[in-house]
Amino acid sequence: MAAMQTSAATLGETAVASFARRRRLALAVPAVILLYLVYVFFAFDIPGIAAKARTDNVGILLSDFWTYKTHVTRDNRTGTVSVAIEGENKGTYPPGRLPEWVAMQDGVTRIDLGKGYKVAYEGDGASFTVPDYGTIRVEPDGRRIRLELPSETVPDWINASPARVTVTTPEGRFSMTASRTETFRYEAGWELFFFTLDSPFSGKSFSELVHLAVSGQRLDPSRPNIVGMVSDFWNNQMWRHGDVAWALFETVLMAFLGTMGAAMVALPLAFLAASNFTPARPLRFALRRFFDFVRGVDGLIWTIILSRAFGPGPLTGSLAILMTDTGSFGKMFSEALENVDSKQIEGVQSTGASPIQQARFGVMPQITPVLLSQVLYYLESNTRSATVIGAIVGGGIGLLLTQAIITQKDWEEVSYYIILIVLMVMAMDSLSGWLRGLLIGRTART
Repeated sequence: MAAMQTSAATLGETAVASFARRRRLALAVPAVILLYLVYVFFAFDIPGIAAKARTDNVGILLSDFWTYKTHVTRDNRTGTVSVAIEGENKGTYPPGRLPEWVAMQDGVTRIDLGKGYKVAYEGDGASFTVPDYGTIRVEPDGRRIRLELPSETVPDWINASPARVTVTTPEGRFSMTASRTETFRYEAGWELFFFTLDSPFSGKSFSELVHLAVSGQRLDPSRPNIVGMVSDFWNNQMWRHGDVAWALFETVLMAFLGTMGAAMVALPLAFLAASNFTPARPLRFALRRFFDFVRGVDGLIWTIILSRAFGPGPLTGSLAILMTDTGSFGKMFSEALENVDSKQIEGVQSTGASPIQQARFGVMPQITPVLLSQVLYYLESNTRSATVIGAIVGGGIGLLLTQAIITQKDWEEVSYYIILIVLMVMAMDSLSGWLRGLLIGRTART
């Protein structure tokens, strides 16, 4: 009885001690996490980053993803007025055709920005009417700009200097220098996405386009309307759909060539690196270290090295993916070979099969599901990697995306490329999953 009481007391003390340890651990973990977050806060200079952040630029960039701006520009030297979408020659309105909110009459250009905001180019000067504020008048005076305001105070949405006056409002922006007067109007959408202004199909409604495609009279006697629509869309000089489609193909091609090339190189080397197929330890050691080396160097580093050796281009990107994936596939394939069932190999061997036949009928059926699964997974992953690699070697959709970001001009094109990249990755993911189910399922049944 006394022994049982002693044992119960000992168990009770053990339980209490265990509870105390768990409690201390539960208190210590949040404290460690808190200390780590405090360290991160100061180590990465979060206050400094927050102080330098420009939220106004973030708002402008986000709005530019889904809006476009039309420039109404007057050359103050010649008096010539032009209207162009995104300020590009490819988006310039032809003579006699203007947006409905721009009117030219008797040498005066009137611009209606909406909600009462109106701009007028009159003579050498200009006026900007702002609701609940009044009319702002701006005129060039030699190399200087003279500004007249309806009040003595200058609002913060007006930036004035002797050389430039800029007025920024929710409906549009106006600026004047000695050489140029310009008004920007922002509108939602991706203008000229289907047809540029020089296309005969530009400005027509969807029902009109359907009528022209099905039964309408030919706008160009040399070709059917539907052919003309496809051609004008494909050769759109503003959005370059043909070039973008080719860039997407280059990106997928880089991923495919790199992944499949790595699989073909790694498979025979994996047999030499597997302990149950190669008894020579020095050879196995050398191959395993080779796999460690080529996969240990990041694909971007291989891209830079190979671009110096072979020059920029999609082939260089494919070689960079091949180098990195050869190491990864070599390691995974050799480990899969070391885990095969030797009884199947012995069964094939008992029939008098050669070593190649033993590998073909005794080994490959066992490892094929693993090989296919890994190769298809890496193909999907490399489609994303090829976008970044293409930005470095000058190929694929990554190059177009980088160029659009660097210019900081047409951010709607950046959003267009990002959407296409996401759709491409989603398509490759679906295709990879379907092929995995099809091929691996068939392999398992056989």
